[in-house]
Amino acid sequence: MKKDYILKINHLKKSFGQHEVLKDIDLDIENGEVLTIIGSSGSGKSTLLRCLNLLEEPTSGQIIYQQQNILDPNFDRIQYRAKVGMVFQQFNLFNNLNVLDNCIVAQTTVLKKDRDSAKKAALKQLERVGMAPYVKAKPAQLSGGQKQRVAIARSLAMSPDLILFDEPTSALDPEMVDGILDIMKDLAHTGLTMILVTHEMGFARDVSDHVVFMDNGVIAEKGTAEKIFGEPENPRTQEFLKRYLNRI
Repeated sequence: MKKDYILKINHLKKSFGQHEVLKDIDLDIENGEVLTIIGSSGSGKSTLLRCLNLLEEPTSGQIIYQQQNILDPNFDRIQYRAKVGMVFQQFNLFNNLNVLDNCIVAQTTVLKKDRDSAKKAALKQLERVGMAPYVKAKPAQLSGGQKQRVAIARSLAMSPDLILFDEPTSALDPEMVDGILDIMKDLAHTGLTMILVTHEMGFARDVSDHVVFMDNGVIAEKGTAEKIFGEPENPRTQEFLKRYLNRI
């Protein structure tokens, strides 16, 4: 059966000056899959995610989305970004806007939706993540976990084709982490395409269809979650996972 790929990454490279952070990355992401990228700090995980969202400009290579290379000069990046959600470590909410308006503003400015329909979509997603009671609150009045819930709702309100999660729990107090992971687990079962960078190995093992282990700017190993967490072949993958999963 022919696979339906939402993104195809070919020979992607990214350098900062003389430092090559991504070295010839090839990766295909299927529609509806949950792909988790793991690896040590500095391995290139977040840079890869930021290249997929064009927050970083790749040095060379291709990112194919709907049969088009998003790096082509004439590609409509604004519309692409509207279809690719991003949830950051540090939430990136607008501090001057309340919770509801944080979830409305991109819909009205980028998608050109009228405020009423944007509000309806925002309220639906805020309800979904348990933040409906806080619609009038400003970000400064919220905990880290609550801010991240709003950030997820904001992404979902755009009806994205896929969402990128860049270590969404790393800035949270430990007691906040499970609530965010539970929301992401629920999303993983809805058929939404998700690409995650995370240090939460138990979570990655439970929700991922495929797992990529990055080491020093390359994909050292990739496979199903069962394969990577159960029988990793690369010695570097084995060494990395030993720190997180005692059973390997």
